[in-house]
Amino acid sequence: MQRQYGFYFDSDRCVQCHACEVACKSWNELELGIQWRRVLDLWGGQFPKVTNKTISSSCMHCAKPACVEICPARAISKRAEDGIVVVDQSKCAGCRSCSAACPFHVPQYGRSGFMQKCNFCLERLEQRKQPSCVATCPGEALKFGPIENLAGGSKPRPAQRLSGLTDPSFFISGRLSGTDLSALLKPGK
Repeated sequence: MQRQYGFYFDSDRCVQCHACEVACKSWNELELGIQWRRVLDLWGGQFPKVTNKTISSSCMHCAKPACVEICPARAISKRAEDGIVVVDQSKCAGCRSCSAACPFHVPQYGRSGFMQKCNFCLERLEQRKQPSCVATCPGEALKFGPIENLAGGSKPRPAQRLSGLTDPSFFISGRLSGTDLSALLKPGK
């Protein structure tokens, strides 16, 4: 693989506006109920010491994606040139095994009868533009790029790579650094 792209999220810069969700849904013309990007509020503590953290998440475009391995139709693949995990809906049988295998339950079943998920807004990348969620974020909490550029330095702030068996290409900075997010990122949370 030549390069691996990933996302960076700075929880301290997120203003909980959900603009990234709206931009993703609008750009990709997603049907009602389908969310390729989700902004989640993570509540903790007990009164009077209640805490709230926010995370904006989507497909992690993992280095070792479980969805690719489990797909019986070979409809999901990882692009060699940039590590983006994509769904070929012309091959998809709609069996939903990819969603069950993904530790983050990212692939979603649509009314079309096929699975779907974030593809980093491939059409925008081909035009040398940022994914719609990144381009729209007013707090600049989301970044996109080669993973070697997302881990450290002053721009963006130093971050921790999300850990897991699938080796997610997702970095977190701010109050969420060090948090085990795999259980928190499941649907319904």
